[in-house]
Amino acid sequence: MFIVGIDIGKRNHEATIIDQGGSIIGKAFRFANSITGFNRLKEIVKRVTGYDVVFGMEATGHYWLALYTHLRKEGFVIHVINAIQSDALRAMYIRQQKNDSRDSFIIADVIRFGRFCETTVSPPDLFALRELCRHRFYTVDSVSDIKRKVIALLDQIFPEYENLFTDTFGKASLELLSEYTTPEEILNVDTDKLVETINIASHGRLGLKKASEIQDAARNSFGILLATDTIALLIRQYIEQIRFVEKQIDLLDAEIARLLSAFETQLTTITGVGPTLAAVILSEIGDVKRFNSAAKLAAFAGVDPTMKQSGDFTGSRNRMSKRGSPYLRRALWLAATVASFKDPAISAFYQRKRAEGKSHLTTLGHVARKMVNIIFAVLRDNSPYSPTIAI
Repeated sequence: MFIVGIDIGKRNHEATIIDQGGSIIGKAFRFANSITGFNRLKEIVKRVTGYDVVFGMEATGHYWLALYTHLRKEGFVIHVINAIQSDALRAMYIRQQKNDSRDSFIIADVIRFGRFCETTVSPPDLFALRELCRHRFYTVDSVSDIKRKVIALLDQIFPEYENLFTDTFGKASLELLSEYTTPEEILNVDTDKLVETINIASHGRLGLKKASEIQDAARNSFGILLATDTIALLIRQYIEQIRFVEKQIDLLDAEIARLLSAFETQLTTITGVGPTLAAVILSEIGDVKRFNSAAKLAAFAGVDPTMKQSGDFTGSRNRMSKRGSPYLRRALWLAATVASFKDPAISAFYQRKRAEGKSHLTTLGHVARKMVNIIFAVLRDNSPYSPTIAI
């Protein structure tokens, strides 16, 4: 049996072949991250090993995935490891320089020793679900950034506007701003036309009273009188972007819900975990069996406490480690925010921690850790969650 260690790069990969005794066979060789390079790798490996071989590589960004999937398709055994493991072995060498040929040898040696944790690769549907959920986070963040820009511009030309609607970015408000953006434009439009605009956008909830309130605010506005036309143009363009991106989010939600329906998961029975967060949690965790305890899952999510210790001193005010998957950690935090006030058992836990003098954010961290225990049990047993209040 031979082992091929591969150091992953964006355009080229470096490979070293070793035998079971750790001896290097031939020289390290480079091959392109392309179908031509892949065929060259197979040719060299076949000539040297006769395909009596296993492959090892690090999970480096996304550049390893193409090579991994093609090797899997050809029926090869591939071990994907975390870079931290090869870094630990690299530290054993006296000369700790980093170069591609040395790194590919170290990766092969990690596989030879056999003491490594495999980085799992999700099945196609779970992989697709994870990509959609991560993109949704990005899209939501992008539209939030656009909304902040709109608010900053409104504060300049119409600072009183923030008090006119419960939600500045609700349908009625957005329709008003897209048609009549500045106080001057609002005052120049006929009152009946203004009433019609907000009445249609609000499905009949708003009418003359709200229109009069808007006109009064515009009449007494104390915004800047500089480049108002330009600022109005920017606001209208931002509104177009908001509407477009929110349609994209709706499409993402529909596709996420469709993919999630193929999995028999009980995650949505947990308070604060709707279909979207359930999809994030499921796709980030994958097979829960790879975690032998809730504590290991908490470490993967980065909601485990850091330990400060030196000699006989052990810190008592430890912070959340924030290692691992930021997407899973964000989903836990969002779920914890809802569960702290909606779930009877978790709410009691939240109130108890607050009574101990902990701040709201610190307490949410404790709740997020508790959510990990619940999620671990639900996934492990594939059973619905039932709140239990400690007596």
